[in-house]
Amino acid sequence: MRTAVGLLAIGALLAAGAAHAQDSAEGAERDFCADRPGKGSPPCVLDAGRFQAELGVADGSWSRGGGTSTDDLAFGQLELRLGLGSTVEGQLTWTAHERVREKDRATGEASTTSGAGDLGLALRWSLKNPGGDGVSVALQPFVVAPTGADGIGGDAWQGGMIAPVSLPLNADWSLALSPEVDVRPDADGSGRHVGFGGAVGVGRSLGPVALGVELWADRDQDPSGHVTSASFDLTAAWTPAAIKDLQLDASAYVGLNRNTPDLELAVGVAKRF
Repeated sequence: MRTAVGLLAIGALLAAGAAHAQDSAEGAERDFCADRPGKGSPPCVLDAGRFQAELGVADGSWSRGGGTSTDDLAFGQLELRLGLGSTVEGQLTWTAHERVREKDRATGEASTTSGAGDLGLALRWSLKNPGGDGVSVALQPFVVAPTGADGIGGDAWQGGMIAPVSLPLNADWSLALSPEVDVRPDADGSGRHVGFGGAVGVGRSLGPVALGVELWADRDQDPSGHVTSASFDLTAAWTPAAIKDLQLDASAYVGLNRNTPDLELAVGVAKRF
């Protein structure tokens, strides 16, 4: 049932994208801008009527600490984006399959949980330079519906706000910020609490290749115990000249404390239509 809800929402957004594309306004087209790769969110907004699909083909993370090993593999991390107006776009996110395996290294006992992820819905509203050129600022409210499998998705609705910002440092380098504040369910299910964090990074373009370095952190204020996670991230994206509006990407995230996976690797693709 939960998977069906996600598929129906995806279908609705695809249908809306086809309808809006026919009414797209004429004029100079904005540069191709993908959310992938990296943990931050860019402030760029799609042209009205344009549709973009971004797919995390594979994403794996590995943790070895506290006597337990955890392997988390995800496939088909889908993000669909639709330009709703000159300064607003809608977004839908969903993971087709995730598999988490935990093993007690002392006893050898292991458990595995798998299934589809939650359904995320968001709007990105540009406050300045929706094409992402120059100093660009946006607001991105979002909600996450608990449609995922038990042990994979959350058990309650949650949501928050991201405020993506980007600015050029010179002709080749740029700075990106994406502070975030969330309302999250308590671990014991008795209420909700605040979480906050975000990413800050610098990027450089080398022709069709874009390279990035990023620091990401998250602070969860759960009453049962506050948890801080942090990682050092490296990203690379390639936009082949022979194929219009296509990007291939890869990223590596290195955990900076015991609450963060030791290593996470991801590859994906983005295509604008």
